[in-house]
Amino acid sequence: MKLDVIKLDGKKAGSVDLAEDLFGLEARADILHRVVRYQLAKRQAGTHKVKTRSEVKYSTKKIYRQKGTGGARHGARSAPIFRGGGVYKGPTPRSHAHDLNKKFRALGLRHALSAKAGAGQLVVLDEAVVADGKTGVLAKMVKELGWKRALVIDGAEVNANFAQASANIDGLDVLPSMGANVYDILKRDTLVVTKAGLEALEARLS
Repeated sequence: MKLDVIKLDGKKAGSVDLAEDLFGLEARADILHRVVRYQLAKRQAGTHKVKTRSEVKYSTKKIYRQKGTGGARHGARSAPIFRGGGVYKGPTPRSHAHDLNKKFRALGLRHALSAKAGAGQLVVLDEAVVADGKTGVLAKMVKELGWKRALVIDGAEVNANFAQASANIDGLDVLPSMGANVYDILKRDTLVVTKAGLEALEARLS
């Protein structure tokens, strides 16, 4: 699979052969769904907490005598049946993460890359480098290229000036190759991969 390589100014800089096992697969929604669900579950805070019967602030004194009232028998006002009482089997702090093996996660990343390539939303950039960290200069380039919601994946390290310039551009995210993940790739309309990023992804997923 061949694709043109462009520069930040929009000019062509040759072409590149994309690996079929990374960009030529028929994307499967079920695989992508499982990996995205795994990612979102792992990042969920899980700090939800309610007070149980032993934690609410109430007297433990029996609220009225056991017999003779004509009503139901109760011990303390902290019982879940009363307003303000403890919650029965409510949420407690826990991790929402679940297991998904490494090979399946790598397969999901291949399918995400293939989905973007198949939809014509993949752009190969010569290099993500700017002379200085000026947001205005990069923002103008991005606008001319037509990237409204884009993710840029670079090599092992992101150019410091490029990262600084892109920090305040709405809809533009930049990640090193090791940070590439299914959720961020699918979330954006355009996937931009540098030549260094391509090499790093091929080495990572080979």
